[in-house]
Amino acid sequence: MTSLPMADQPTLGLQTTARVALLLTVRNHPGVMSHICGLFARRAFNVEGILCMPLAGGEESRIWLQVLDDQRLLQMISQLEKLEDVLQVRRFGSEIPIFNQVEDLIANQR
Repeated sequence: MTSLPMADQPTLGLQTTARVALLLTVRNHPGVMSHICGLFARRAFNVEGILCMPLAGGEESRIWLQVLDDQRLLQMISQLEKLEDVLQVRRFGSEIPIFNQVEDLIANQR
């Protein structure tokens, strides 16, 4: 039996700990957040953080999602883009500070 180098061994579905941010532009009406969170829940994909604010005029909202960057993320983005109320999905690396700022704010409230 041959042994594979560590980099060539299967990960057995283990997730990395790197976090990324998804920025969604969506139609703003009741049920949109439920559809988005339901999509993640049905696929057992954890959402680490959520921030949602309406845009000027109130017809659209921006949703920031903090998720783990694993092998299923590209498929999740593809599924998000198919939702009727999702107008745009953008992916950012860990350089987006919005969730760090919220974490700091929460930590200072203790």
